[in-house]
This record gives sequence, structure tokens and C-alpha cells, in this order.
Amino acid sequence: MTSRISHTTIDCANAYELSEWWKQVLAYVDIADDPNQPGHDECMIQAPDGSHQVLFIEVPEGKTVKNRMHFDLRPTDRTQDEEIERLRGIGATEVADHRGIYGAGTGWVTLADPEGNEFCVLRSDAQLAEAGAQS
Repeated sequence: MTSRISHTTIDCANAYELSEWWKQVLAYVDIADDPNQPGHDECMIQAPDGSHQVLFIEVPEGKTVKNRMHFDLRPTDRTQDEEIERLRGIGATEVADHRGIYGAGTGWVTLADPEGNEFCVLRSDAQLAEAGAQS
């Protein structure tokens, strides 16, 4: 027997606000029969096709150390640099820049959401394909 991941859960201070922020990042939506509202202490969002869900749950303690798990995001319709700028524009902060770590055109940037949860922005599939064509 095996298990499958039902959804990803993120502990937070304000479930509604953080779920709204991540909806902008991922283009996720509320679940149709369970919309998120201000004051809810649990807020679920999902991919438009329902393939993945993220649950935000309010907890009393704040984030104190580096995440042990995090999202690696791959831009779908823009470059890595363009996506990083978009995310900064909606409130992400830079934690570390690892672009070029393995040579030109490689690496990632670690950002944090408004509550300090880290995530990485990778190069887009188009950038990866372009780099492969140049090798």
C-alpha cells in the first residue's frame, strides 16, 4: 500500500491574507463551495483544474527558522527575472540569490512570502530549452 499527498499545508498567522497572496502567485482559486473569507482560520486554495490544493492554517507560534520544505516555482509565461520582479511587486522579499551558481544561466532565487515562508524561483521551461539548444 502507498499514500498520496492530499494537499500541502502552510502554518501561518493570517490564513485569509496569506491564501489571497498565494492565489496571486500561483493563479489558484478558492474551492467553489468553500470560499475563503476574512477571519477564517483555515483557508484552502486550489489549482484551477483541481490538481493541487494548498491549505493555510493559523497557528499561535511564528516562523522562527528556515523552512524544512518549500515550493520551487517555475515561471510558465515569463522569464525567471520577470517572475522575480512580479513577485517582489506583490510583496515577496529576497532571501538569497543563487543565479549563476553552476555557471551562466543556472541557479535560482530564494524569496519569502509576506509571513517569511521561503520559496525558490527557477528558470522557466523556455529558458531551459533555450539553454539546451545553445549547448
